Amino acid sequence: MSRPHDREDDPVPTELPPTAQDSTTRSARAALGRYRVMAFVTGGWLLLLTLELVLKYVVDVNGGHRPVLGVWVAMVHGWVYVAYLVTVFLLWTKMRWGLGRLAAMVLAGVVPFMSFVLERRVHRDAVAELGDLESRTTVAP
Repeated sequence: MSRPHDREDDPVPTELPPTAQDSTTRSARAALGRYRVMAFVTGGWLLLLTLELVLKYVVDVNGGHRPVLGVWVAMVHGWVYVAYLVTVFLLWTKMRWGLGRLAAMVLAGVVPFMSFVLERRVHRDAVAELGDLESRTTVAP
């Protein structure tokens, strides 16, 4: 059976159909983007929660250890952290990293400033690994 590009007057297609590897790389890059957003959001809320706790318990601004910014700060950070954990797990499974990397990424959501530092490192490592993967699977025309 003749395919449309087998005729002599039709040019050979230059674009290859997406492969399973391309879709895996694409989904890993999407997971990385979601992780980056959630790392910054979680880090921001964690800093706000840290400020709340310092003002409430160390400085005791309102007296009697009453909330300064509000009890909602801890609740929002808790729910944001849950969403962060989901993005961490999705990225970790797509990249097939070890348990040590997972533990570090999980801890980054509860240690002040760690999410910002680790996000930079995770992004650098993931982009390097995805670039290596793409270069090994690129088909020359």
